[in-house]
Amino acid sequence: MFDNLSANVISALLPEMTYFVPFFGEIDFSKSVLAAIVFVGLTFLFWFLRRVVLHNAKKLTNKTSGNFDDVVVEMIQSIRAWVYTLVALYASLQFFTLSTGVEKLMDVAFYFVVVWQAIEVATGFLSYFTTKFIEKDEDGDGKLDSNSATISDLVTLIARIAFWLLGGLFILSNLGINVTSLVAGLGIGGIAIAFALQGVLSDLFASFSIYFDKPFRIGDFIVIGTDSGTVEKIGIKTTRIRTLQGEELVVSNAELTSVRVQNFKKMQERRVVAKFGITYETPQDLVHQVPDIVNHIFEALERGRLNRVHFTSFGDSALIFEVVYFIESADYTEYLNIQQAFNFELMSRFADLGIGFAYPTQTIYTKTIV
Repeated sequence: MFDNLSANVISALLPEMTYFVPFFGEIDFSKSVLAAIVFVGLTFLFWFLRRVVLHNAKKLTNKTSGNFDDVVVEMIQSIRAWVYTLVALYASLQFFTLSTGVEKLMDVAFYFVVVWQAIEVATGFLSYFTTKFIEKDEDGDGKLDSNSATISDLVTLIARIAFWLLGGLFILSNLGINVTSLVAGLGIGGIAIAFALQGVLSDLFASFSIYFDKPFRIGDFIVIGTDSGTVEKIGIKTTRIRTLQGEELVVSNAELTSVRVQNFKKMQERRVVAKFGITYETPQDLVHQVPDIVNHIFEALERGRLNRVHFTSFGDSALIFEVVYFIESADYTEYLNIQQAFNFELMSRFADLGIGFAYPTQTIYTKTIV
């Protein structure tokens, strides 16, 4: 509330304006005149601010490269015209002595409107910063990351709740209410609520962890234990995954931050280890040719890169070769296509040379004793 002492000092500067009014007697009009001057003066000042100052400021912001100044002007313009009128009216009424009930009602209305408008402006600035620093095109595909939009909305919601709590305490404090015990009660109540909602809160903070750490994003193919699928949505409490079988898998965010997650979207190439065996009856010169055969196959195989091929061991019924190669693609279908092309070509080359693939066999030698 404006200081009544200041109002009395200002009213003392005016000349005596006491006049006789029929049926009412002598009335001092100095306070009424002063209240009218304050109301008209503040109304004109606010009008000048909105119509002239902000109008010219907006022209200047259009010439700058940044957009923060645009946001500042926009936030000031967002203040409702009737809020200015209410402030001017509240200031002008301070020159009158009102009943306690009316004065309390005016204070409540004034402080509530001012706090509400301040919160709207603060939320507008917060939305600007969250949009600038949180809502980003992480993949560079021209589309906003849905997870960042969710986190941005969540930050704005939490901040708005905090603003209203602080604003409510401010209103109560200015109305003469002792808020110390109320703050203590809120603290105890907050602890109780935190215990009751610890599961929800753990998922909530896990969603922040997923956003800032970015172990995966929407569209990534991930594996969690025995489950795998494509991430479709990262929410405040759960993450939705579309599995290869087609069903939707719902996993809590807290669980996702406490288990090992394999992200295949970040894979740039695949390493493949393959083994095959040829029969023991294969001539030794053909056995020596096997590494060269495999090498020639990969020289003609697109997006396949041979790492090594070795004759590694003598199996029970086969000579075992191990081939290690890379598929220069993260796509699973392309990986299978290249693997299939290698297998077909290897079978064809072995068939041309008469090299047989081994399979489990047993050779029985008999000896006749005379």
